[in-house]
Amino acid sequence: MYTGKKVRFRALDVSDLDNRMQWSRDREVMRFLVGGELPFSRAAEEAFIREAVSQHAKGNKYYTVETLDGEYIGAAGFSDIQHVNRRATIGLVIGRRDMHGQGYGTDTVRLLLHTAFHVYNLEKVTLKVFSNNHPAIACYRKCGFREVGRMKQHRFIDGEWHDEICMEINRSEWELSQEEGKQRR
Repeated sequence: MYTGKKVRFRALDVSDLDNRMQWSRDREVMRFLVGGELPFSRAAEEAFIREAVSQHAKGNKYYTVETLDGEYIGAAGFSDIQHVNRRATIGLVIGRRDMHGQGYGTDTVRLLLHTAFHVYNLEKVTLKVFSNNHPAIACYRKCGFREVGRMKQHRFIDGEWHDEICMEINRSEWELSQEEGKQRR
């Protein structure tokens, strides 16, 4: 289990299905996810969890995100882990809308980065985010990510085209931001 200032990660498990179903049917939460078309069936979500659990042993790492008190709030993880190239892609969702805007997403990203650089010994972390997901973009920038590319009109959401933004952070950039953060305290 990995622990941040506000959240902790534990292994994703089929017992998370009921919690995941609550937010996987929430259009406001799902509209920003890559596979966010609704509705998801219970069987499809259970199949996803089972596949994610099996992928954990094969290299992709998926976690349940909880508050420090053990309250389920979402999911996070690493995909496309490349140990030779020492890079991976992250993804996360704070599925509980009542927890948005309280720093849980930022702490989740910071914990993912700490895990990437100190546990998995990666050199680079990437992500993709849709251009209309302003809170997530602000969070990623706050955590040190920078935009490195953009796929124009890549997703049609609510009657409008949106770009998909590619962002990354290198280990040295992250470590520098950690040192700067310590000096400001």
